[in-house]
Amino acid sequence: MSTQGLQMTQTKPNSGLFKRNPPIAGEAEAIEAAKNGDPEAFSKLYSLHKRRVYTLCLRMLGNVSEAEDMTQEAFLHLFRKLGSFRGESAFSTWLHRLTVNLVLMHLRKKGLNLVSLEETINPSEDDAPKRDFGSSDPILTGSVDRVALERAVASLPPGYRMVFVLHDVEGYEHNEIATMLECSTGNSKSQLHKARLKLRELLRQTGQTPQQAGLKEAAV
Repeated sequence: MSTQGLQMTQTKPNSGLFKRNPPIAGEAEAIEAAKNGDPEAFSKLYSLHKRRVYTLCLRMLGNVSEAEDMTQEAFLHLFRKLGSFRGESAFSTWLHRLTVNLVLMHLRKKGLNLVSLEETINPSEDDAPKRDFGSSDPILTGSVDRVALERAVASLPPGYRMVFVLHDVEGYEHNEIATMLECSTGNSKSQLHKARLKLRELLRQTGQTPQQAGLKEAAV
């Protein structure tokens, strides 16, 4: 399966909304055994990572059935590609990158625009927000109810959801997202800013105001 335009490079550890788990005991041994064709070892890798891969697919796709299908596809692809894993990054990072690539290719095959064409790529000084909207949002990185946040993320428009998940959840930089989605870094930042605004609105609609969640109000 082609990964044209998508690079399997290591990303910085994410310290944002949804922290990844630390290395798992016995994982390294299972990886080496699976590389040598041990089916039980591969089954162990599946058991260790299926929940996180499914969660990633669900966040990106916003559809349970599609997320289940793409989770299976990710592990089939992992089975074929496991021999190319060299340990230059954490296995979970490598697997998440593989999964992200597959989901993006799946969406392109469906003909879905991953980034809204109406977004301003290079906003003028007068129209641009008076803050760096590629930076972190203290409202969304606080201790807001995670169930409410997950539901709000799932209800975002596809373009907003994609950039938000890639940047704030998976920890990709805007230049990496721009390459993946074939857009400009400015467009990626704009999508992220608007995704955060939409999330704040959705959380308020469910009664999750910053004050009730123990968060400080911040200017947008």
